[in-house]
Amino acid sequence: MASPQAYDAIHDYLVAAWGAATPLAFENDGFAPPSDPEHWIYVEIVGDLLEQESIGAENRAANLWREAGTIYANVMTPRGAGTRQARVYAQQLVDLFRGQEVGTVTFLDCSIGASEPGDADGSYFRMTATIDWRRDL
Repeated sequence: MASPQAYDAIHDYLVAAWGAATPLAFENDGFAPPSDPEHWIYVEIVGDLLEQESIGAENRAANLWREAGTIYANVMTPRGAGTRQARVYAQQLVDLFRGQEVGTVTFLDCSIGASEPGDADGSYFRMTATIDWRRDL
């Protein structure tokens, strides 16, 4: 999982920038999906690695270290409602992060669908936007 520093920067930026277009839910936050299916976003913030990027400092911890990961923004759409609105929300999410730097977090490649088909489960269809990020320490 992402470090607390990366998670907090991403979470706080997204909550402030997204507004009230749809509800946002984060991992294990107690969110209950609406009883009447409507669009909402389930956000997962994953850290993949912490890697040493430079050498030569007197002590190893003083070198440049890089944390990297991905935001999975799962656009949850009422089943049978089509995918157009999900694509609109996914594009808006990607646009919030594309080319941005928030604190020490830099956002990189983005994808809508991440080369995977959407998935229908229960009352919802899921379309995932992914945003890659890195943080230098």
